[in-house]
Amino acid sequence: MSNHAGKRIALALGGNLGQPAATFQRACEMLLDGGVSDLQMASCLQSEAVGCHPGTPSFTNSAVTGLWNGTAQQLLKLTQNIEVRLGRPLLHDSQGSRSIDIDILLVDDLILDSPRLCIPHPRMCQRLFVLQPLAEIAADWMIPGSRKTVRAHLQELLQKKTP
Repeated sequence: MSNHAGKRIALALGGNLGQPAATFQRACEMLLDGGVSDLQMASCLQSEAVGCHPGTPSFTNSAVTGLWNGTAQQLLKLTQNIEVRLGRPLLHDSQGSRSIDIDILLVDDLILDSPRLCIPHPRMCQRLFVLQPLAEIAADWMIPGSRKTVRAHLQELLQKKTP
């Protein structure tokens, strides 16, 4: 694949305020406007709120893949800008409800561990609500540092969940 096409990226989408599916569509349009190409979105699924305040309504989750020519930091800036434009304050309660949450899961085979950004996303392989939609559109993608595909991680997690 030539550099012109860009790096393969995977993002997780989540939200539990307003109409998340419509918000995700708007976010996809904004990602395309912001320079992401070849965008593909998984179907939406419902999940219990994990790591949130008690009584937090369940979330709608999805995942998108695409191609990106910029750096991971530029992608973070774009996704945070989209979150703010779609109603999520920059300074927010990470355990509260939200109109949208966009997490960068993967950027090609990049491994990055900085105070503002960790790639691959540090908790993605423990979260069914991330792996299930991602497996729909990127099952064979390798997760850097693990030597396993998205599908393999999903199967492992499903086996852990069922005693």
